[in-house]
Amino acid sequence: MNAVIIAVLIMLVLSLLRVNVVVALLIGALSGGLIAGLSLKDTLTAITDGLGGGATIALSYALLGGFAVAISRTGLPLWLVDKLVDSAKQNKSGNANSVKWFLLAAILLMAIASQNIIPIHIAFIPLLIPPLLPLFNKFNLDRRLVASILTFGLTAPYILLPYGFGDIFHGIIATQMELAGMTIDRSDIPTAMLIPTAGLVVGLIVAVFVTYRKPRSYQDTTSFEVERVEVTTKTIIFTILALAAALAAQIETESMIVGALAGIAVLFVTRAVRWSESDRVLIEGMQMMAFIGFVMIAANGFASVMAATGDVEALVEGTTSLIGNNRGLAALLMLVVGLVVTLGIGSSFATIPIIATLFVPFAMEVGFSPLAIIALIGTAGALGDAGSPASDSTLGPTSGLNADGQHNHIWDTTVPTFIHYNIPLILFGWIAAMVL
Repeated sequence: MNAVIIAVLIMLVLSLLRVNVVVALLIGALSGGLIAGLSLKDTLTAITDGLGGGATIALSYALLGGFAVAISRTGLPLWLVDKLVDSAKQNKSGNANSVKWFLLAAILLMAIASQNIIPIHIAFIPLLIPPLLPLFNKFNLDRRLVASILTFGLTAPYILLPYGFGDIFHGIIATQMELAGMTIDRSDIPTAMLIPTAGLVVGLIVAVFVTYRKPRSYQDTTSFEVERVEVTTKTIIFTILALAAALAAQIETESMIVGALAGIAVLFVTRAVRWSESDRVLIEGMQMMAFIGFVMIAANGFASVMAATGDVEALVEGTTSLIGNNRGLAALLMLVVGLVVTLGIGSSFATIPIIATLFVPFAMEVGFSPLAIIALIGTAGALGDAGSPASDSTLGPTSGLNADGQHNHIWDTTVPTFIHYNIPLILFGWIAAMVL
């Protein structure tokens, strides 16, 4: 059997058995390399080579964590949390439902903004979500619902909209397709990704109004007491300037590292955050994002081994021999291959370069239009972000929702998001490939 498939299955099974994700990724990588015929030394070398690529991502998340903690020092995030909590306490039970829906809508908007407007990605979650857990408990809110909302907000915006992280994602698609032999207009990407994104919307609606609509009880085990800071007009203005600087720098350089540094610099230069706190703020932010950074590093090691085996190409070639000129079957198998690859890597950004080289010439030969090929590649990449144990879009929600130890990463975040987003993505991605 194909070594890539076996490696991904081993990683997923270990994760479902509650083995730490980093350990599951490393065991999966070792197993895949050995099964493919690589020596133990070559497999370890491939893992080591891949770890270096993950270091950039880990540093990006560490600095984004520092930026997020610096923003928290301005008092704005907790001010918002306090307003939400006070509103819930002051409302009678008859109005509690409206407060709950307002809270969920606010979380969704914050997640969306973190991708396209305020480029701090998942760094806002461990700051804002833990203080809200007592409020979630008051409403008996199913945290799997909150995880689904957060993952939607972290995924759908950058897939569809060419701003912030979306600008980077669309740039990767256009560049990799050109390298594979097809030049496209970047303005066509939102059009091609509109139908797949609609699949995510359908999954969100099902999660909110069907699957997780019933109450779920949790224990009030932890009190989240944090230092309050007075919020002034000047603080608000300087924080907005910092966010604007971070967004502009990231778009200009296509670097989360530079964006985070620009935002941090504005906050300290304007003294919205005291310079004397700079060291503590950055260390705290890095610690907050450390585990996610290690998962990203391990995922890059996994990806490096998968590339070294050569079995990704074999997987694609094996499926093409079964297809012939059947466009419907070709689209489905390409999406399934993309799902297998991305589940192991956990990053849509890292998956695109791997699959574009293989998918573009094959899709052109079968007869897909440029828009359809964009939809196939973009959807195949997004599949891992919406349901992989190693994805930051699942690790992020868990980092906040499990602050009191009552939310399991695999069964309460990864499995729900896989069901509600990966299945619709495959269906709607297939429809896009057939109609575009």
